[in-house]
Amino acid sequence: MTKPATDTNYSTTQQSHPLVDLLVSIILPSVVLMKLSGEEALGATLALVVALSLPLSWGLFELIKYKKFNFIALLGLVSVLLTGGIGLLKLDTQWLAIKEAAIPAFIGIAVLISTLTQSPLIKMLIYNPKVMDIDVIKQMLIERKNTKAFESRLLIATYMLGGTFFFSAVMNYILAKWIVTSPSGSSAFNEELGQLTLYSYPMIAVPSMIMMMLIFYFLWRSINNMTGLKMNEILRIKG
Repeated sequence: MTKPATDTNYSTTQQSHPLVDLLVSIILPSVVLMKLSGEEALGATLALVVALSLPLSWGLFELIKYKKFNFIALLGLVSVLLTGGIGLLKLDTQWLAIKEAAIPAFIGIAVLISTLTQSPLIKMLIYNPKVMDIDVIKQMLIERKNTKAFESRLLIATYMLGGTFFFSAVMNYILAKWIVTSPSGSSAFNEELGQLTLYSYPMIAVPSMIMMMLIFYFLWRSINNMTGLKMNEILRIKG
């Protein structure tokens, strides 16, 4: 009786709207910044406010709807607010590049620090009971006396995970310095900010996603080699 309840809770807490996320958080804000920042349209300040309000409102909506603390989502909201502050207060664009790099770098540092605790972040993001049947995996590791060896593999996967965030930090900084060169608060700044948002997806988000898939494959191969379990035996597939 308790398992169906767990499955229901799992399905309702998932943010299963990737296309809507992409539209509201990336495409629409970019279009507003690049097309409506001129004085004949919304103007630089209002266009920036409208563009930033889209991902901010969507993020708050999802946080309230799912009633679940999401550290990554919170960092996203902070990032949006900082970007808005830089544009509206007309700060030096150097701060934008620093901000773009600081968020993923902070996550990467948190991932590395987590290796010193009993719960490295890899266990929260990938190797967790909602994704894999941890009990079965642990049982087979014990039977084959591979528990310590697998913990070493988890540590390597955690370092790899931290590396993806540091890659994102470096690329964010380079991209921001390359694209955003106009004074903050200007219509040109808004247009360049829109370009930065659009370019960051194929140049940063997609490579990072590929890295995450490689980490998952590395972890899966480690489990397969050390337990003999197949993919369908360890993944929790929800119908």
